Amino acid sequence: MTDYTKLIDAETWAFIERTNSYYPPDTIDYTIAQQREIYDRMCREFFAGYPQGVTVETSAITTPTHNIPIRTYRSAPRPAATVLYIHGGGFILGGLDSHDDVCAELCARTGYEIVSVDYRLAPEHLHPAAFDDAMSAFAWAASTHDRPILLCGDSAGGNLCAATAHATRGHAKRPAGQVLIYPGLGGDRSKGSYVTHAEAPMLTMRDLEFYKHIRTGGQDRSGDATLAPLADTDFAKLPPTVLVTAQCDPLSSDGEAYRDRII
Repeated sequence: MTDYTKLIDAETWAFIERTNSYYPPDTIDYTIAQQREIYDRMCREFFAGYPQGVTVETSAITTPTHNIPIRTYRSAPRPAATVLYIHGGGFILGGLDSHDDVCAELCARTGYEIVSVDYRLAPEHLHPAAFDDAMSAFAWAASTHDRPILLCGDSAGGNLCAATAHATRGHAKRPAGQVLIYPGLGGDRSKGSYVTHAEAPMLTMRDLEFYKHIRTGGQDRSGDATLAPLADTDFAKLPPTVLVTAQCDPLSSDGEAYRDRII
């Protein structure tokens, strides 16, 4: 069993303990509504505010069947690029508020326009609903802005960014780049970090199996690259990619496997 006391420094442990203080040990057994309430409360407590000079506007992208809420952050009159930010949360948690200050900070530090996408969540909306919303958001951004469009997302959001990058390779306007932050990409769960870090302090294999089951409604979607980008058979012509993995994370092998496929 991995000894995390030897791998994780004191500052990171303090962050983990603060985060876990919001979560009962058996949170995964709670209802989806209860899990969302816990997660949203934690995000409110962690909210760090907006950096000076960042303006924020909430609106929506209209599709033929529904509206996709978005929140746009600007700190410069003529940003050099637009970043579509797609949040994490296991495909069942999160929204515009959960990553509000994160997006504002990205805007302030880069000078880019950041557009946070409030995609539909499971179990109310099963796969491919979240993927479809990510694709719709990219299509909207590509048709609205002349500037480059970048994709950025954490965890589940990293999955959706990669899936979108794969699916838009034949489009007239493609993503200029993608930043995948500890993404879950559908790798082999029988080896690597899935085994070594199956009981990691903030995300376990049981959590991952739960999220996958909820997202798919329990259906076998083997080989579906819109669900698991590592299932794709073609990794050519992808945009420049930045991969960020966490050492003590069952998903870290996914980032490594994706790196090996694209270089």
